[in-house]
Amino acid sequence: VIVADSRAQGKSVDKGDSLSYEMMADDFNTLLDFLHLDSCYIVGWSDGAVNALLLAMRHPVKVKKLAITGAKLSPDTSAIDAIANEWALKYNESLEKIKQTPEIKNRSKVARLLSYAPHIMPAQLASVHCPTLVIGGDHDVILPKHTLLIAASIPKSYLWILPGAGNSTPIYFKDQFNEVVG
Repeated sequence: VIVADSRAQGKSVDKGDSLSYEMMADDFNTLLDFLHLDSCYIVGWSDGAVNALLLAMRHPVKVKKLAITGAKLSPDTSAIDAIANEWALKYNESLEKIKQTPEIKNRSKVARLLSYAPHIMPAQLASVHCPTLVIGGDHDVILPKHTLLIAASIPKSYLWILPGAGNSTPIYFKDQFNEVVG
């Protein structure tokens, strides 16, 4: 099992001014090259699910199978609960008003992804050719209809909607999650 911090998150440092999901997906490709792994199974949650989708789209030979939970294709209310979307936009605004220390700049860079990215068209998901399990909760901030759209747009996908679940399926439903994904 390889667990990687995304760029600018966890203990991964990123001093650049910009950040994108595409950059992070390419980082994971580079990590797999560095580890001399030609392909692997990928599990992604939330931002990690977006990174996993982009890795499968941009570097398809690297992904044998994919399991994603809490993925979004767009940063708006077509994908995200309106209250959560409004909170994210206000969070970004609040960060802009704070003194821009290196820590705040980094936090702002990551928060911008929350509110303003990604921009993946459903038709682009047709390029994901590996077997894919698309997971969501029926009470997720990512709207279940959006999760259904993702699953319907990936040719070899399977859909699993957990009743009573929010965005944290790998935590609150860990036994079921590990059994199905493992």
